[in-house]
Amino acid sequence: MLFNSWQFAVFFPFVFALYWVLPDKFRGVIILISSYYFYMSWNVKYIALILFTTIISYLAALLIRRYDSTKKFILAFSLIACLGVLFVFKYYNFFAASLVNFLNIFALKLQPLTLKFVLPVGISFYTFQTLSYIIDVYRGDIEPEKNFIYYAAFVSFFPQLVAGPIERTKNLLPQIKARHVFNYEQAMYGTKLLLWGFFKKLIIAEISAAFVDQVFNDVYNYKGLPLIIASFLFAVQIYCDFSGYSDIAIGTAKLMGIDLMQNFRSPYFSASIKEFWSCWHISLSTWFRDYVYIPLGGNRVKKFRHCLNLFITFMISGLWHGANYTFIAWGSLHGVAQILENFIRPKKYNGLKWVLQVISTFIFVMLGFAIFRANNINDAIYIFSNLFAGNSGLELIDIRASKIYGLSISIIILALWDYFSLKYDVIEKVTSCKNIYLRYGFYFLLVNALIFFRSIGSTQFVYFQF
Repeated sequence: MLFNSWQFAVFFPFVFALYWVLPDKFRGVIILISSYYFYMSWNVKYIALILFTTIISYLAALLIRRYDSTKKFILAFSLIACLGVLFVFKYYNFFAASLVNFLNIFALKLQPLTLKFVLPVGISFYTFQTLSYIIDVYRGDIEPEKNFIYYAAFVSFFPQLVAGPIERTKNLLPQIKARHVFNYEQAMYGTKLLLWGFFKKLIIAEISAAFVDQVFNDVYNYKGLPLIIASFLFAVQIYCDFSGYSDIAIGTAKLMGIDLMQNFRSPYFSASIKEFWSCWHISLSTWFRDYVYIPLGGNRVKKFRHCLNLFITFMISGLWHGANYTFIAWGSLHGVAQILENFIRPKKYNGLKWVLQVISTFIFVMLGFAIFRANNINDAIYIFSNLFAGNSGLELIDIRASKIYGLSISIIILALWDYFSLKYDVIEKVTSCKNIYLRYGFYFLLVNALIFFRSIGSTQFVYFQF
Protein backbone atom coordinates (compact mmCIF):
# COMPACT_ATOMS: atom_id res chain seq x y z
CA MET A 1 0.00 0.00 0.00
CA LEU A 2 1.58 3.25 -1.12
CA PHE A 3 1.06 6.51 0.74
CA ASN A 4 0.17 7.98 -2.65
CA SER A 5 -2.62 5.48 -3.32
CA TRP A 6 -6.39 5.47 -2.99
CA GLN A 7 -6.09 2.43 -0.72
CA PHE A 8 -4.14 4.49 1.81
CA ALA A 9 -6.63 7.35 1.43
CA VAL A 10 -9.30 4.92 2.71
CA PHE A 11 -7.09 2.98 5.14
CA PHE A 12 -5.67 5.86 7.17
CA PRO A 13 -8.90 7.75 7.99
CA PHE A 14 -10.38 4.45 9.20
CA VAL A 15 -7.35 3.77 11.44
CA PHE A 16 -7.30 7.41 12.58
CA ALA A 17 -10.95 7.24 13.65
CA LEU A 18 -10.51 3.96 15.54
CA TYR A 19 -7.32 5.21 17.17
CA TRP A 20 -8.96 8.27 18.68
CA VAL A 21 -12.46 6.91 19.34
CA LEU A 22 -11.51 3.74 21.23
CA PRO A 23 -10.04 3.88 24.77
CA ASP A 24 -6.29 4.26 25.27
CA LYS A 25 -5.81 0.63 26.32
CA PHE A 26 -6.69 -0.52 22.79
CA ARG A 27 -4.30 1.80 20.93
CA GLY A 28 -1.33 -0.56 21.04
CA VAL A 29 -3.50 -3.28 19.52
CA ILE A 30 -4.87 -0.90 16.89
CA ILE A 31 -1.36 0.15 15.88
CA LEU A 32 -0.23 -3.48 15.69
CA ILE A 33 -3.21 -4.76 13.67
CA SER A 34 -3.23 -1.79 11.29
CA SER A 35 0.55 -2.03 10.83
CA TYR A 36 0.46 -5.73 10.04
CA TYR A 37 -2.45 -5.18 7.63
CA PHE A 38 -0.50 -2.33 6.01
CA TYR A 39 2.52 -4.61 5.58
CA MET A 40 0.49 -7.57 4.35
CA SER A 41 -0.99 -5.41 1.60
CA TRP A 42 2.44 -5.75 -0.07
CA ASN A 43 2.86 -9.48 0.37
CA VAL A 44 0.89 -11.52 2.88
CA LYS A 45 3.44 -14.29 3.38
CA TYR A 46 6.29 -11.91 4.22
CA ILE A 47 4.55 -10.94 7.45
CA ALA A 48 6.20 -14.12 8.78
CA LEU A 49 9.61 -12.46 8.39
CA ILE A 50 8.79 -9.38 10.44
CA LEU A 51 7.05 -11.57 13.03
CA PHE A 52 10.12 -13.85 13.24
CA THR A 53 12.48 -10.89 13.68
CA THR A 54 10.16 -9.36 16.27
CA ILE A 55 9.92 -12.57 18.34
CA ILE A 56 13.67 -13.22 18.22
CA SER A 57 14.57 -9.67 19.31
CA TYR A 58 11.82 -9.58 21.95
CA LEU A 59 12.93 -12.86 23.57
CA ALA A 60 16.64 -12.05 23.21
CA ALA A 61 16.21 -8.76 25.09
CA LEU A 62 14.38 -10.48 27.97
CA LEU A 63 17.00 -13.23 28.17
CA ILE A 64 19.90 -10.76 28.05
CA ARG A 65 18.49 -8.95 31.06
CA ARG A 66 17.81 -12.22 32.94
CA TYR A 67 20.99 -14.20 32.19
CA ASP A 68 23.90 -11.82 32.55
CA SER A 69 26.60 -14.49 32.28
CA THR A 70 25.46 -15.65 28.83
CA LYS A 71 24.30 -12.32 27.43
CA LYS A 72 27.13 -12.17 24.89
CA PHE A 73 26.06 -15.49 23.44
CA ILE A 74 22.40 -14.42 23.38
CA LEU A 75 23.33 -11.13 21.70
CA ALA A 76 25.42 -12.93 19.07
CA PHE A 77 22.71 -15.50 18.37
CA SER A 78 19.97 -12.87 17.98
CA LEU A 79 22.11 -10.65 15.75
CA ILE A 80 23.01 -13.60 13.53
CA ALA A 81 19.34 -14.66 13.33
CA CYS A 82 18.05 -11.17 12.41
CA LEU A 83 20.91 -10.39 10.05
CA GLY A 84 20.65 -13.90 8.60
CA VAL A 85 17.11 -13.19 7.38
CA LEU A 86 18.31 -9.92 5.85
CA PHE A 87 21.26 -11.65 4.20
CA VAL A 88 19.22 -14.48 2.65
CA PHE A 89 16.55 -12.24 1.18
CA LYS A 90 18.69 -9.27 0.18
CA TYR A 91 22.30 -10.28 -0.30
CA TYR A 92 22.61 -14.03 -0.88
CA ASN A 93 22.22 -13.96 -4.68
CA PHE A 94 24.66 -11.07 -4.98
CA PHE A 95 27.38 -12.76 -2.92
CA ALA A 96 26.82 -16.13 -4.64
CA ALA A 97 27.20 -14.55 -8.09
CA SER A 98 30.22 -12.51 -6.96
CA LEU A 99 31.92 -15.62 -5.56
CA VAL A 100 31.34 -17.57 -8.76
CA ASN A 101 32.65 -14.68 -10.88
CA PHE A 102 35.75 -14.53 -8.69
CA LEU A 103 36.36 -18.29 -9.01
CA ASN A 104 35.88 -18.06 -12.78
CA ILE A 105 38.97 -15.85 -12.89
CA PHE A 106 40.93 -18.89 -11.71
CA ALA A 107 39.37 -21.17 -14.37
CA LEU A 108 36.88 -22.69 -11.93
CA LYS A 109 33.74 -22.71 -14.06
CA LEU A 110 30.73 -22.79 -11.76
CA GLN A 111 27.12 -21.66 -11.91
CA PRO A 112 25.77 -19.72 -8.92
CA LEU A 113 23.02 -21.39 -6.91
CA THR A 114 20.46 -18.59 -6.65
CA LEU A 115 17.25 -18.15 -4.68
CA LYS A 116 14.09 -16.81 -6.30
CA PHE A 117 12.80 -14.39 -3.71
CA VAL A 118 11.13 -11.01 -4.08
CA LEU A 119 12.92 -8.55 -1.79
CA PRO A 120 10.57 -7.87 1.16
CA VAL A 121 9.86 -4.13 1.37
CA GLY A 122 11.34 -2.36 4.37
CA ILE A 123 13.36 -5.36 5.57
CA SER A 124 16.52 -3.27 6.07
CA PHE A 125 14.62 -0.67 8.07
CA TYR A 126 12.82 -2.88 10.56
CA THR A 127 15.85 -5.18 10.91
CA PHE A 128 18.05 -2.24 11.91
CA GLN A 129 15.39 -1.02 14.33
CA THR A 130 15.33 -4.41 16.10
CA LEU A 131 19.15 -4.62 16.11
CA SER A 132 19.48 -1.27 17.86
CA TYR A 133 16.87 -2.41 20.42
CA ILE A 134 18.79 -5.60 21.27
CA ILE A 135 22.15 -3.79 21.44
CA ASP A 136 20.72 -1.02 23.63
CA VAL A 137 19.34 -3.62 26.05
CA TYR A 138 22.70 -5.43 26.01
CA ARG A 139 24.54 -2.19 26.80
CA GLY A 140 22.11 -1.45 29.63
CA ASP A 141 20.90 1.75 27.97
CA ILE A 142 17.25 0.66 28.07
CA GLU A 143 15.13 -1.91 29.84
CA PRO A 144 13.58 -4.72 27.75
CA GLU A 145 9.90 -4.29 26.94
CA LYS A 146 7.82 -7.01 28.59
CA ASN A 147 4.57 -6.36 26.75
CA PHE A 148 4.83 -8.11 23.39
CA ILE A 149 1.96 -6.11 21.85
CA TYR A 150 3.68 -2.80 22.53
CA TYR A 151 7.02 -4.12 21.32
CA ALA A 152 5.57 -5.58 18.11
CA ALA A 153 3.75 -2.27 17.52
CA PHE A 154 7.07 -0.43 17.97
CA VAL A 155 8.80 -2.63 15.36
CA SER A 156 5.96 -2.47 12.85
CA PHE A 157 4.58 1.08 13.34
CA PHE A 158 3.16 1.53 9.84
CA PRO A 159 3.99 5.21 9.09
CA GLN A 160 7.73 4.44 9.25
CA LEU A 161 7.73 0.66 8.71
CA VAL A 162 8.93 0.37 5.14
CA ALA A 163 11.26 3.37 4.70
CA GLY A 164 11.98 4.86 8.11
CA PRO A 165 12.92 7.02 9.86
CA ILE A 166 14.73 4.17 11.68
CA GLU A 167 13.45 4.99 15.14
CA ARG A 168 15.25 4.44 18.42
CA THR A 169 13.47 2.61 21.20
CA LYS A 170 13.87 5.49 23.63
CA ASN A 171 11.90 7.80 21.36
CA LEU A 172 9.15 5.69 19.83
CA LEU A 173 8.26 2.90 22.28
CA PRO A 174 7.35 5.18 25.22
CA GLN A 175 5.11 7.19 22.90
CA ILE A 176 3.28 4.06 21.73
CA LYS A 177 2.65 3.11 25.37
CA ALA A 178 1.72 6.63 26.50
CA ARG A 179 -1.78 8.01 26.84
CA HIS A 180 -2.50 10.55 24.13
CA VAL A 181 -4.97 13.40 24.05
CA PHE A 182 -5.88 14.71 20.62
CA ASN A 183 -3.97 17.93 19.98
CA TYR A 184 -5.46 20.11 17.26
CA GLU A 185 -2.26 22.13 16.64
CA GLN A 186 -0.16 18.97 16.38
CA ALA A 187 -2.68 17.40 14.00
CA MET A 188 -2.77 20.51 11.79
CA TYR A 189 1.03 20.63 11.72
CA GLY A 190 1.03 16.96 10.70
CA THR A 191 -1.52 17.62 7.97
CA LYS A 192 0.57 20.46 6.51
CA LEU A 193 3.68 18.29 6.65
CA LEU A 194 1.72 15.59 4.81
CA LEU A 195 0.76 18.11 2.14
CA TRP A 196 4.38 19.23 1.70
CA GLY A 197 5.57 15.61 1.56
CA PHE A 198 3.02 14.76 -1.13
CA PHE A 199 4.07 17.85 -3.09
CA LYS A 200 7.70 16.71 -3.09
CA LYS A 201 6.84 13.12 -3.97
CA LEU A 202 3.95 13.46 -6.44
CA ILE A 203 5.23 16.47 -8.34
CA ILE A 204 8.98 16.99 -8.06
CA ALA A 205 10.10 13.37 -7.64
CA GLU A 206 7.61 11.89 -10.11
CA ILE A 207 8.23 14.37 -12.93
CA SER A 208 11.99 14.13 -12.39
CA ALA A 209 11.73 10.33 -12.53
CA ALA A 210 10.09 10.53 -15.96
CA PHE A 211 13.26 12.17 -17.34
CA VAL A 212 15.76 10.23 -15.20
CA ASP A 213 14.41 6.78 -16.00
CA GLN A 214 14.52 7.35 -19.77
CA VAL A 215 18.19 8.30 -19.63
CA PHE A 216 19.54 5.97 -16.94
CA ASN A 217 17.72 2.91 -18.31
CA ASP A 218 19.31 3.40 -21.72
CA VAL A 219 22.43 5.46 -21.08
CA TYR A 220 24.27 4.43 -24.25
CA ASN A 221 21.90 6.55 -26.37
CA TYR A 222 22.93 9.73 -24.57
CA LYS A 223 25.99 11.94 -24.32
CA GLY A 224 26.72 15.27 -22.66
CA LEU A 225 23.82 17.49 -21.64
CA PRO A 226 21.14 14.75 -21.23
CA LEU A 227 23.47 12.86 -18.86
CA ILE A 228 24.19 16.03 -16.86
CA ILE A 229 20.48 16.94 -16.63
CA ALA A 230 19.54 13.37 -15.68
CA SER A 231 22.23 13.31 -12.97
CA PHE A 232 20.97 16.63 -11.60
CA LEU A 233 17.35 15.53 -11.70
CA PHE A 234 18.11 12.22 -10.01
CA ALA A 235 19.71 14.12 -7.12
CA VAL A 236 16.47 16.12 -6.94
CA GLN A 237 14.29 13.02 -7.37
CA ILE A 238 15.87 10.89 -4.66
CA TYR A 239 15.83 13.77 -2.20
CA CYS A 240 12.18 14.62 -2.85
CA ASP A 241 11.14 10.98 -3.00
CA PHE A 242 12.78 10.00 0.26
CA SER A 243 12.34 13.21 2.24
CA GLY A 244 8.77 13.35 0.90
CA TYR A 245 8.17 9.87 2.32
CA SER A 246 9.73 10.94 5.64
CA ASP A 247 7.51 14.04 5.79
CA ILE A 248 4.41 11.95 5.09
CA ALA A 249 5.48 9.39 7.72
CA ILE A 250 6.19 12.08 10.32
CA GLY A 251 2.95 13.91 9.46
CA THR A 252 0.90 10.70 9.69
CA ALA A 253 2.45 9.88 13.08
CA LYS A 254 1.70 13.41 14.33
CA LEU A 255 -1.95 12.89 13.47
CA MET A 256 -1.78 9.96 15.89
CA GLY A 257 -0.08 12.09 18.55
CA ILE A 258 3.37 10.56 17.99
CA ASP A 259 6.56 12.48 17.13
CA LEU A 260 9.08 10.72 14.88
CA MET A 261 12.64 11.97 14.53
CA GLN A 262 13.61 14.43 11.80
CA ASN A 263 15.26 12.60 8.89
CA PHE A 264 16.37 15.44 6.59
CA ARG A 265 17.58 18.99 7.29
CA SER A 266 18.16 20.90 4.03
CA PRO A 267 21.03 18.57 2.98
CA TYR A 268 21.68 20.29 -0.36
CA PHE A 269 22.67 23.47 1.48
CA SER A 270 25.58 21.66 3.12
CA ALA A 271 29.03 23.23 2.81
CA SER A 272 30.93 19.93 3.18
CA ILE A 273 30.39 16.18 2.84
CA LYS A 274 30.55 15.80 6.61
CA GLU A 275 27.80 18.38 7.01
CA PHE A 276 25.80 16.69 4.24
CA TRP A 277 25.75 13.43 6.19
CA SER A 278 24.56 15.23 9.30
CA CYS A 279 21.54 16.42 7.30
CA TRP A 280 20.79 13.46 4.98
CA HIS A 281 18.92 10.33 6.16
CA ILE A 282 19.76 11.33 9.73
CA SER A 283 18.23 8.23 11.31
CA LEU A 284 20.50 5.92 9.27
CA SER A 285 23.61 8.12 9.61
CA THR A 286 23.29 8.23 13.39
CA TRP A 287 22.55 4.47 13.44
CA PHE A 288 25.84 3.71 11.68
CA ARG A 289 27.62 6.20 13.93
CA ASP A 290 26.35 4.60 17.14
CA TYR A 291 26.43 0.91 16.18
CA VAL A 292 29.32 0.64 13.67
CA TYR A 293 31.65 3.67 13.64
CA ILE A 294 31.99 4.21 17.41
CA PRO A 295 32.32 0.46 18.25
CA LEU A 296 35.12 0.31 15.66
CA GLY A 297 36.92 3.00 17.66
CA GLY A 298 35.54 6.14 16.03
CA ASN A 299 38.08 8.98 16.12
CA ARG A 300 39.62 7.91 19.44
CA VAL A 301 42.29 5.86 17.68
CA LYS A 302 45.37 6.50 15.56
CA LYS A 303 45.00 8.46 12.33
CA PHE A 304 45.21 5.48 9.99
CA ARG A 305 42.71 3.45 12.02
CA HIS A 306 40.35 6.45 12.15
CA CYS A 307 40.47 6.72 8.35
CA LEU A 308 39.84 2.99 8.07
CA ASN A 309 36.87 3.25 10.45
CA LEU A 310 35.36 6.00 8.30
CA PHE A 311 35.87 4.05 5.11
CA ILE A 312 34.43 0.79 6.51
CA THR A 313 31.40 2.59 7.93
CA PHE A 314 30.54 4.30 4.66
CA MET A 315 31.23 1.22 2.56
CA ILE A 316 28.83 -0.82 4.73
CA SER A 317 26.36 2.04 4.55
CA GLY A 318 26.54 1.81 0.75
CA LEU A 319 25.99 -1.95 0.86
CA TRP A 320 22.99 -1.41 3.15
CA HIS A 321 21.28 0.36 0.26
CA GLY A 322 21.41 -2.66 -2.01
CA ALA A 323 23.22 -5.70 -3.34
CA ASN A 324 25.00 -3.98 -6.20
CA TYR A 325 28.57 -2.80 -6.74
CA THR A 326 27.21 0.65 -7.58
CA PHE A 327 26.02 1.10 -3.98
CA ILE A 328 29.35 -0.11 -2.60
CA ALA A 329 31.19 2.30 -4.92
CA TRP A 330 28.89 5.14 -3.87
CA GLY A 331 29.39 4.47 -0.16
CA SER A 332 33.16 4.08 -0.60
CA LEU A 333 33.33 7.36 -2.52
CA HIS A 334 31.72 9.20 0.38
CA GLY A 335 34.06 7.41 2.79
CA VAL A 336 37.09 8.64 0.86
CA ALA A 337 35.63 12.16 0.73
CA GLN A 338 35.19 12.16 4.51
CA ILE A 339 38.79 11.02 4.98
CA LEU A 340 40.10 13.78 2.69
CA GLU A 341 37.99 16.38 4.49
CA ASN A 342 39.51 15.25 7.79
CA PHE A 343 42.95 16.12 6.42
CA ILE A 344 41.91 19.35 4.72
CA ARG A 345 39.49 20.46 7.48
CA PRO A 346 37.64 23.03 5.32
CA LYS A 347 36.39 26.11 7.14
CA LYS A 348 32.79 27.16 6.88
CA TYR A 349 32.58 30.59 5.31
CA ASN A 350 29.81 33.13 4.87
CA GLY A 351 28.58 34.97 1.80
CA LEU A 352 29.92 34.10 -1.63
CA LYS A 353 32.49 31.59 -0.31
CA TRP A 354 29.69 29.71 1.45
CA VAL A 355 27.69 29.66 -1.80
CA LEU A 356 30.71 28.22 -3.63
CA GLN A 357 31.17 25.60 -0.90
CA VAL A 358 27.50 24.60 -1.16
CA ILE A 359 27.64 24.38 -4.96
CA SER A 360 30.83 22.27 -4.96
CA THR A 361 29.40 19.94 -2.29
CA PHE A 362 26.20 19.55 -4.28
CA ILE A 363 28.11 18.74 -7.47
CA PHE A 364 30.07 16.01 -5.64
CA VAL A 365 26.87 14.58 -4.13
CA MET A 366 25.10 14.75 -7.51
CA LEU A 367 27.89 12.84 -9.26
CA GLY A 368 27.89 10.31 -6.45
CA PHE A 369 24.18 9.78 -6.93
CA ALA A 370 24.81 9.14 -10.64
CA ILE A 371 26.80 6.06 -9.55
CA PHE A 372 24.03 5.20 -7.08
CA ARG A 373 21.35 5.34 -9.81
CA ALA A 374 23.32 3.60 -12.57
CA ASN A 375 22.05 0.09 -13.29
CA ASN A 376 25.57 -1.33 -13.02
CA ILE A 377 29.22 -0.28 -12.82
CA ASN A 378 29.65 -0.33 -16.62
CA ASP A 379 26.77 2.16 -16.98
CA ALA A 380 28.33 4.35 -14.29
CA ILE A 381 31.69 4.34 -16.10
CA TYR A 382 29.95 5.24 -19.38
CA ILE A 383 28.11 8.14 -17.73
CA PHE A 384 31.30 9.63 -16.29
CA SER A 385 33.14 9.09 -19.56
CA ASN A 386 30.49 10.90 -21.57
CA LEU A 387 29.31 13.71 -19.29
CA PHE A 388 31.28 16.20 -21.39
CA ALA A 389 31.84 14.12 -24.52
CA GLY A 390 29.58 15.66 -27.14
CA ASN A 391 25.88 16.26 -26.82
CA SER A 392 23.27 13.87 -28.18
CA GLY A 393 20.02 12.16 -27.29
CA LEU A 394 18.09 15.08 -25.82
CA GLU A 395 15.54 14.80 -28.65
CA LEU A 396 14.74 11.25 -27.50
CA ILE A 397 13.34 12.42 -24.16
CA ASP A 398 9.54 12.18 -24.15
CA ILE A 399 8.16 14.60 -21.56
CA ARG A 400 5.52 17.31 -21.93
CA ALA A 401 6.62 20.96 -21.86
CA SER A 402 3.97 21.81 -19.22
CA LYS A 403 5.57 19.28 -16.87
CA ILE A 404 9.00 20.78 -17.45
CA TYR A 405 7.66 24.24 -16.53
CA GLY A 406 5.85 22.83 -13.49
CA LEU A 407 8.99 20.98 -12.40
CA SER A 408 11.18 24.08 -12.78
CA ILE A 409 8.85 26.20 -10.63
CA SER A 410 8.55 23.41 -8.07
CA ILE A 411 12.33 23.05 -7.74
CA ILE A 412 12.59 26.81 -7.10
CA ILE A 413 9.92 26.51 -4.37
CA LEU A 414 11.82 23.55 -2.90
CA ALA A 415 15.10 25.48 -2.87
CA LEU A 416 13.45 28.46 -1.15
CA TRP A 417 11.75 26.19 1.41
CA ASP A 418 15.02 24.43 2.27
CA TYR A 419 16.98 27.67 2.40
CA PHE A 420 14.57 29.26 4.87
CA SER A 421 14.46 25.97 6.80
CA LEU A 422 18.08 26.62 7.76
CA LYS A 423 16.79 29.33 10.13
CA TYR A 424 13.07 28.74 10.60
CA ASP A 425 10.41 26.08 10.89
CA VAL A 426 8.79 27.01 7.58
CA ILE A 427 5.44 25.38 8.42
CA GLU A 428 5.17 27.39 11.64
CA LYS A 429 6.28 30.51 9.78
CA VAL A 430 3.59 30.04 7.12
CA THR A 431 0.96 29.19 9.75
CA SER A 432 1.72 32.31 11.78
CA CYS A 433 1.85 34.60 8.74
CA LYS A 434 -0.58 37.45 9.42
CA ASN A 435 -1.12 38.12 5.73
CA ILE A 436 -3.94 35.71 4.97
CA TYR A 437 -3.46 36.22 1.22
CA LEU A 438 0.11 34.92 1.45
CA ARG A 439 -0.81 32.12 3.86
CA TYR A 440 -3.79 30.74 2.00
CA GLY A 441 -2.22 31.57 -1.34
CA PHE A 442 0.60 29.16 -0.48
CA TYR A 443 -1.84 26.41 0.52
CA PHE A 444 -3.84 27.08 -2.66
CA LEU A 445 -0.67 26.79 -4.78
CA LEU A 446 0.32 23.44 -3.23
CA VAL A 447 -3.15 21.93 -3.47
CA ASN A 448 -3.65 23.02 -7.07
CA ALA A 449 -0.20 21.77 -8.05
CA LEU A 450 -1.14 18.38 -6.58
CA ILE A 451 -4.44 18.39 -8.47
CA PHE A 452 -2.97 19.30 -11.85
CA PHE A 453 0.38 17.50 -11.76
CA ARG A 454 -0.24 14.59 -9.40
CA SER A 455 0.41 10.97 -10.35
CA ILE A 456 -1.34 9.00 -7.62
CA GLY A 457 -0.27 5.40 -7.33
CA SER A 458 2.08 5.62 -10.31
CA THR A 459 5.38 4.54 -8.77
CA GLN A 460 6.56 3.36 -5.42
CA PHE A 461 9.09 5.21 -3.30
CA VAL A 462 12.75 4.66 -4.24
CA TYR A 463 13.80 3.60 -0.75
CA PHE A 464 11.19 0.82 -0.59
CA GLN A 465 13.68 -1.40 -2.44
CA PHE A 466 16.24 -0.94 0.34
